[in-house]
Amino acid sequence: AGAVTVLSPAAAMQVNAMHLTSIMLRRCAAADEAVAFARARKLAAAVIGPGFGVGGRCIDFVGALAGLAGEGGLRLVLDADALTSFESSPGALFDALGRSAPAGAPGAVLTPHEGEFRRLFPDLAADGMSSKLDRARDAARRARAVVVLKGPDTVIADPAGRAAVNGNGTPYLATAGSGDVLAGIVAGLLAQGMPTFEAACAAVWLHAEAGARFGPGLIAEDLPGLLPPVLADLRHRSAEQS
Repeated sequence: AGAVTVLSPAAAMQVNAMHLTSIMLRRCAAADEAVAFARARKLAAAVIGPGFGVGGRCIDFVGALAGLAGEGGLRLVLDADALTSFESSPGALFDALGRSAPAGAPGAVLTPHEGEFRRLFPDLAADGMSSKLDRARDAARRARAVVVLKGPDTVIADPAGRAAVNGNGTPYLATAGSGDVLAGIVAGLLAQGMPTFEAACAAVWLHAEAGARFGPGLIAEDLPGLLPPVLADLRHRSAEQS
């Protein structure tokens, strides 16, 4: 992405300012403030969930930004607390995601691990006769969003039935915060204008490739620094083939 801004509650501003040295920071107390900022800055993508906190406030932010996404331009990536907050009312999330899809195109990407998937789609998770591929496809249709069902064999599916199984998964990514980084990579590709399904597929591959290059001992903070050489190698290979 060309520019990244973290919207932070006042109580977390000082802590965030100490750690965020290359991206912008803005105080934000309510969902309507986030919508106003996103509209004024013409944001292309937003991540909601990591470190947010579970509860009504997170639900409000998702609903408000999904409504803005429905106007076109903004696309959402929902992970972690933005998924768990809807455990008792997944239908409310799916209704919001339906509003985020202008002209029927998916306006959001959900990135659940198996536990988060079970909270939103308990019936699909309990279906022992369905494959992971089928479960992801059914979830994407129900949610009207691209679903990235994470794991060693991450599946990416969209509401139209397209699906991909990532082939370069690595156990080194099984570490806290790794999924948050993946959500950010998806958003970065969306911000550059990549279609939603393709952005999710590319992000999963890049994330896994970066993890494989580091190897044992990886923590989430290692991943961003591994992406530039992965991207450079892809560009070099593309130039050689053209």
